[in-house]
Amino acid sequence: MIIVKNLSLKFTKEFYALYDINLEIKKGEAVSIFGEEHSGKTTFLRVLCKLEKDFTGEVYLKDIPLKKVDFSVDIDMGYVPATPVFFDKKTVYQNLQYILKTRKVSKAESEEKINKLLIDFNLEKFRDEKVKNLTLFDKYVLSIARLSLRNLELVLIDNIFEKLTQEQYERISELIKKQFLSNKVTTVVATSSLDVAKDLTKRIIKFKLGSIEE
Repeated sequence: MIIVKNLSLKFTKEFYALYDINLEIKKGEAVSIFGEEHSGKTTFLRVLCKLEKDFTGEVYLKDIPLKKVDFSVDIDMGYVPATPVFFDKKTVYQNLQYILKTRKVSKAESEEKINKLLIDFNLEKFRDEKVKNLTLFDKYVLSIARLSLRNLELVLIDNIFEKLTQEQYERISELIKKQFLSNKVTTVVATSSLDVAKDLTKRIIKFKLGSIEE
């Protein structure tokens, strides 16, 4: 699913955000990218999302060179960033409706799907609430709920765990396992917590100062 060869990325002449990264992640595998702040784990996910493009080396998704990947055609990938991205001034319902509208789902089917999703994710009370008024935890739940509307092949989850209470973490962990891991969606989790890495994945790749630490 993911092959990376000699990946390096400089933000300045002196500073490598990533240096000589080599790894392979198989289809259906769940892997944690574990490291302290500034270890390069978020930058690595951003490269996979094509949000950072000035890298050297080779990156392939489904054997397609990353620079040629069209996410609308080649692979259905989801991304859960640490700072959730929504139409903040729109309601929860409107944000979910937008996803289905872009996929040309009929209005009646959209209504049915969204109503079921709101119940399944315990978000019914937020149906007509503007997203900007939600807590960070509820935005993370909504992020995962929104991705559940798609048939994902790959999901990238950035370090979303640090500001959660233990109870909130357990809920998010449960959702990740149910929506992605149990469905064999290739999953890459970036985290600064070894406990989180061990809880969510069997394979852990440690990053330190932009490189893989053996």
